[in-house]
Amino acid sequence: METTTICNGALGPVAHQSVPVLVLISFVSLFSAFLIYFYAPFWSVRKVPGPPTRFPLGHLHLLAKNGPDVFRAIAKEYGPIFRFHMGRQPLVIVANAELCKEVGIKKFKDIRNRSTPPPTVGSLHQDALFLTRDSTWSAMRNTVVPLYQPARLAGLIPVMQSYVDALVANIAGCPDQDCIPFCQLSLRMAIDIIGKTAFGVEFGLSKDSAGSGCGGGEVDDDIREFLKEYKRSMEFIKMDLSSSLSTILGLFLPCVQTPCRRLLRRVPGTADYKMDENERRLCRRIDAIIAGRRRDRASRRRDGDGDGDGDAARSAPLDFIAALLDAMESGGGKEFALEDRHVRALAYEHLIAGTKTTAFTLSSVVYLVSCHPRVEEKLLRELDGSAPPGGRAPNAEELQSRFPYLDQVIKEAMRFHLVSPLIARQTSERVEIGGHVLPKVTRRRRRAGSRLMLPASCSLAAN
Repeated sequence: METTTICNGALGPVAHQSVPVLVLISFVSLFSAFLIYFYAPFWSVRKVPGPPTRFPLGHLHLLAKNGPDVFRAIAKEYGPIFRFHMGRQPLVIVANAELCKEVGIKKFKDIRNRSTPPPTVGSLHQDALFLTRDSTWSAMRNTVVPLYQPARLAGLIPVMQSYVDALVANIAGCPDQDCIPFCQLSLRMAIDIIGKTAFGVEFGLSKDSAGSGCGGGEVDDDIREFLKEYKRSMEFIKMDLSSSLSTILGLFLPCVQTPCRRLLRRVPGTADYKMDENERRLCRRIDAIIAGRRRDRASRRRDGDGDGDGDAARSAPLDFIAALLDAMESGGGKEFALEDRHVRALAYEHLIAGTKTTAFTLSSVVYLVSCHPRVEEKLLRELDGSAPPGGRAPNAEELQSRFPYLDQVIKEAMRFHLVSPLIARQTSERVEIGGHVLPKVTRRRRRAGSRLMLPASCSLAAN
């Protein structure tokens, strides 16, 4: 009995001493596993030069401090190909005109996919053309491209002209002519144009600006709510530290982003829950618009058949949704069949891609021209001298041929102020670019400014 008591007393201190050791070993093991996981993507592109990173931000602090101009500064120091870390994920930036040409043309088949969409992007974005991949992207593109024939786009010019006239009226009606919110007015015009040409719906933002609000009934309320939900969805897409908790976690621990989002979107009040609910409402409203366009097309066909002029009814200018519905009925193509979810996503993609980009470009043109009086004088001289007689609006052919200097000014403004400084791609196969071997599934960015801001192309600054 005495021996047993002595042994138990001797083992007690040993057991107590082993607990901290086990905790320390567990902590070191977990931390080592985290470091291996965190730096695993970096290892495959470690030979690509780049500035030192800051754990766990990568180079996000440089981007927050300097904005997109940081890429130009890094390219000057580290060469035309360099690494840029978004938290854990390294991006290979190509910042040379010839290398961009090689990536975008010669090796496009190996680098044609967009980067893998983050979990914060819902089905409304993933079913559209921008984020589809491989053969699905090719088939969908072949289905959509015929809808952009010059003849069809030329038929939309009168529709766009009415909104341009509304923009001019809004500018003239501003009480303070020294401070005109041109960016806001041009954004309203762009949204109205996309609403009419893509959705076949009158949003009426330009008319509201002009003070000629009409209606205000149930349809207007639906449109107003739709635009609010669209604005909220654009805010939810942000990939920065003001985003949802799952998005912030995805910058540092991508493996937990998807399960975290699936959990949080079931918790009322969280940003992920609001994001999911907003997307559901958007889908329902776009589906209602698509159903309305189906009814309009059916009634137009019945009226055309009754008048004995069915061909004229079918060949009438159509909005993008109606054209997609025609492509669905005709089969679109043997390799890809359009569904309602694709029509919904493609129409919404037009609203995203064609509004703020257009407003930003117009605002950049106005700003740069106002800073160059000689360019403004020459531009006004061309507009006054080449305008069609009788005060009528120019058609597509006249816009293409009569205003070469206006075309140069717009393109030059787009070179100075880029809508998107980076073009995102992902390697599908192992490729070599500029002497650097990039493994499969490497996220790569082409810096658009590298091919646009060449000294020989800056004609506006020279003039």
